[in-house]
Amino acid sequence: MGINTERDIEANLQIGPTDQGMVRLFVEAGSAEIPMDFEPEEAEEIAEEILVAVRAARAIKR
Repeated sequence: MGINTERDIEANLQIGPTDQGMVRLFVEAGSAEIPMDFEPEEAEEIAEEILVAVRAARAIKR
């Protein structure tokens, strides 16, 4: 099991600020709910990693 292993699972991802000043990524799949809270600086690092992955994925498709 890894990042390249496909799964036939539907999931919902919500992203937003909490009332505590954190950034929450909330994943819901079936009966599982996974709230992940990050400091704003950590969330910025995650956003940068996502953008790097986007650029890499686009390079593969060309």
